[in-house]
Amino acid sequence: MARELSIFFMEGCPYCIKARKAVQELQSQNAAYAAVPVRWIDENKEAALAAKYDYYRVPTIYDGERKLYEATPMDDYNTIKSQVEAAFKAVLAGDDGSGA
Repeated sequence: MARELSIFFMEGCPYCIKARKAVQELQSQNAAYAAVPVRWIDENKEAALAAKYDYYRVPTIYDGERKLYEATPMDDYNTIKSQVEAAFKAVLAGDDGSGA
């Protein structure tokens, strides 16, 4: 079974809205991605949990404690979507970032 992706977001954030759209689009197009659990964490409602992670901007995607993506103000929808897809691929491949 695939590991879970955790996505930190804020309500009303335009980049977070794009990330949610990308997740929905990718999961509707690929059954393997649809099998990956995605936990959406509102950093305002779960501030104590968010404080345990090292990030500055949202959306930020984690696989466990490993940061896979943190948005920047220059990221357009295609950039965000490609990063979301890379996160799905990393989780499905069992990539733990060790390079082994």
